[in-house]
Amino acid sequence: MNNLVFSPAYQLATAIRSRQVSSVEVLEAHLHQIAKHNPTLNAIVTLDEERARQRAKEADEAISQGVIWGPLHGIPVTIKDFFETQGLRTTCSYKPLANYIPQNDATSVARLRSAGAIILGKTNLPYLAQDFQTDSPLFGRTNNPWDLDRTPGGSTGGGAVAVSAGLSPLELGGDGGGSIRIPAHFCGVFGLKPTEHRVSTAGLILGLPGGIKPWRHQAVVGPLARCVEDLRLCLSVIEGPDEQEWEVPPAPQETVAQLNLSSLRFAWSDNFGGVPVTAETQEILEKLAITLEEQGCWVEYANPPEFDFEAACEIYGEIAGAEIIAAEPTHRRRQWWLLSWLLSQRFNPEPMVRGFSRAGALSMKRYAEALTRRDVLIQRMEQFLSNWDAWICPVTPGAAFRHHKTLKVFGSPFGGSIEVDDTTVPYWSWGTSYTSVFNLTGNPVVTIPVGFTKTGLPIGVQLVGRRWQDMRLLSVAEAVSQLTGSIAQKPLGY
Repeated sequence: MNNLVFSPAYQLATAIRSRQVSSVEVLEAHLHQIAKHNPTLNAIVTLDEERARQRAKEADEAISQGVIWGPLHGIPVTIKDFFETQGLRTTCSYKPLANYIPQNDATSVARLRSAGAIILGKTNLPYLAQDFQTDSPLFGRTNNPWDLDRTPGGSTGGGAVAVSAGLSPLELGGDGGGSIRIPAHFCGVFGLKPTEHRVSTAGLILGLPGGIKPWRHQAVVGPLARCVEDLRLCLSVIEGPDEQEWEVPPAPQETVAQLNLSSLRFAWSDNFGGVPVTAETQEILEKLAITLEEQGCWVEYANPPEFDFEAACEIYGEIAGAEIIAAEPTHRRRQWWLLSWLLSQRFNPEPMVRGFSRAGALSMKRYAEALTRRDVLIQRMEQFLSNWDAWICPVTPGAAFRHHKTLKVFGSPFGGSIEVDDTTVPYWSWGTSYTSVFNLTGNPVVTIPVGFTKTGLPIGVQLVGRRWQDMRLLSVAEAVSQLTGSIAQKPLGY
């Protein structure tokens, strides 16, 4: 194989099993790439070099004896630094966890190991995963390989950079409001937000271990990779029931025949009725719609009828805020109550922040009402998607923006704005208006790269499918990626 660090994981796995290349060779190629580029990118914050080398040797010895550990035998992978990893520092970019060494693996990490993967290291994220930029109070800022002056997105920013720059073929990430999809879009790679509860979140920490579990709803675990096939491979490894998290049902038995692109039906949209997209983003979306139509697909511009996107962002904020704040220590809950009062009295915050600000004083009745309103929106989204093989829409209003300083309140960003051409958009509305709605509804979403801006920055789109039809959605995304680029392009200079 010519370029080990930019080959998809499934190709590397096939080559290792057939002894065309050794696991040691694959690992050393990635370690060389890390040594060369990680100092400027700051994607990997904890490197498990010694144990990875030992495991790669063991993987090659097993192959020589005819033993294959699993579908990821001998493949190095990186892990977002909010998953517990046995014997390897896990911080969530939270100072009280700066030296936390877990005794056990998160469920998804354990399943990757069981499938033969080699844990290469942990990737950077913002404070408690609460931003769509990646600037850690412990490890500093992560830079986008397409332009070091720009953000890679967040909160799986380090992971997206690692995959994009050839530091890792596969990243285990998480998405509570766009945290897989935004970095994938900014860095020109593929990402999957699975259906809610399809993959266990056990061992994903967003605060001190052993306390109340935050994020009972809306947050999911999923992969970032260089192609759709790798997303499918990783999902098949990590999905399914878990004795530590009883909400996860058996994975649906989806039989997906090879899809004929010309038989597919696509809805598409470039506006959810509020935040505009850049002219370049709109042009790329329109071009994709026209290309699909030319291939014989049924393509129509459409949004779900009677679906209030502003209300969806607000409800998302209420539920996420209530579940996060409930898990906080008493002094932090008091801080949130103060912030809630301040925002309600003195400002007119954007929808998601408005919902989040109310969460500090949310009663059990109001929380239950928010979940009930969520049920209604889930039903409306499912009814709409039942008519389509996928709904294509933006990830964010534009490509990766320059590193952006924001007002931090109790460690999390509030306030500020970002430009969309000649328009100024509030910070959180820019970042999550097109993504958080699908955390609310729980739908699976695949992000694929589809083009570039005039300045060479990648642009991705979201392909949204019906709940629990993740494998079919991946097949649809794979068919589309045959037109737009089936393997992620590498940035110049890497």
